[in-house]
Amino acid sequence: MTTINVRHETLRIAGRRVDNQRRIEVRYPFTGELVGTVPKATLDDVRAAFRTAAAYQPTLTRYDRHRILQRTAELLLAHQEDISDLITLEAGISKKDSRYEVTRAYDVFMLSGLLCLQDDAEVFSCDITPNGQKRKIYTTRAPLRAIAAITPFNHPLNQVAHKIAPSIATNNCMVLKPSEKTPLTALLLADLLYEAGLPPEMFSVITGDPAEICDEMLTSEYSDMITFTGGVSIGKYIAAKAAYKRQLLELGGNDPLIVMEDADLERAATLAVNGATKNSGQRCTAVKRILVVESVADRFVELVTDKARAIRCGDPMSPDSDMGTVIDEEAARLFQRRVDDAIAAGAELKHGHQREGALYCPTVIDRVAPEAEVVLQETFGPVIPIIRCPNDIEAVIRISNSTAYGLSSGVCTDNLKYITRFIEGLEVGTVNVWEVPGYRIEMSPFGGIKDSGLGYKEGVLEAMKHYTNLKTYSLPW
Repeated sequence: MTTINVRHETLRIAGRRVDNQRRIEVRYPFTGELVGTVPKATLDDVRAAFRTAAAYQPTLTRYDRHRILQRTAELLLAHQEDISDLITLEAGISKKDSRYEVTRAYDVFMLSGLLCLQDDAEVFSCDITPNGQKRKIYTTRAPLRAIAAITPFNHPLNQVAHKIAPSIATNNCMVLKPSEKTPLTALLLADLLYEAGLPPEMFSVITGDPAEICDEMLTSEYSDMITFTGGVSIGKYIAAKAAYKRQLLELGGNDPLIVMEDADLERAATLAVNGATKNSGQRCTAVKRILVVESVADRFVELVTDKARAIRCGDPMSPDSDMGTVIDEEAARLFQRRVDDAIAAGAELKHGHQREGALYCPTVIDRVAPEAEVVLQETFGPVIPIIRCPNDIEAVIRISNSTAYGLSSGVCTDNLKYITRFIEGLEVGTVNVWEVPGYRIEMSPFGGIKDSGLGYKEGVLEAMKHYTNLKTYSLPW
């Protein structure tokens, strides 16, 4: 049995602990036990956080920012087990996955600390045309007044790291609202940042009911930007509500893994199952559709089914569990219903499809129709749906592009003609050859098109650009 030390938390408004009697409960998805409570912030709390952030003028040098970010990375590793425990208790993912999340957040802070040491200025000589003068134009970047950040439940630490680390690297002040389902890790991270030397005015964490406080997050006169990771419907609401405010929206995905006839099927099956089940399948870049050409489909399905059977699904806190729960029973019921509908329409169940509360183990379904809801919409859980495609690359590309999403993709082939055609033809932000759709490093550009986002990229370097205003000046030369 897992012993839970219940945490009764407060807001962090510029480092001040602000509390009230209105509470939100956070429960362990595996058992329903209480993990902690957080306050429901008021509109006055939100306004105070933004006023404070906009009024503060950070003076940290690049070296200061580097040291704070590096120290934060070191603190994450020093407290890895405690942080991992908290992530697992509030999100339900396995200890294997939550430990990995801590190391990913380490990478974000470490790379942000290194990148803020690089000079981001550019120089343009003006005497390069007949009309040119003997001058040079220089660029410099300045922070915004304040940034509003909203993060989802699925990566309680790493999603927050991807917002706050580039903000610190560019001398910005940020007000964060983490998901009300998994807010505790964000509050712990705030304390580690303060311990690492971050001026508390540069980071506030507001918890509460989205219906009550999110509009203020989006429209505050004191913020210049909203950065959001989450669902499509909320992202489109933000795009309409936060009018004439800089927006960075990283929305959902419905990412395919494509398996062609020349593929190493053993390798492809490993990518398919790992990509669909890590973090309980709750990643925008998880493998959510597997497109395999008919000529190799039978053998591929056998391999995928065998690998899915080998995944140990159960108590997230057990070191023996490969996979824990999804975020709550409501989500698990949705996946169950979508799989039922696909089976009723002709799909074949190969493995899984058992649910106990929020525990929904890896489920393999074959011969799924491309128009089935389980693959047409983003199914944010450990479902492994296989779509059999004609032995024709153009048909495969057409099926892959048939959803509203366009985030990432993975391609299993060694055929260079296929590879170049996929890179050209797939309507996505990323094409990974012989990797899962979600593969990247924390500093590389990341983002999608269509309903997966507005095309603006995240990743540390791209976020640092979006979080600053570019100014040019020129001098005689």
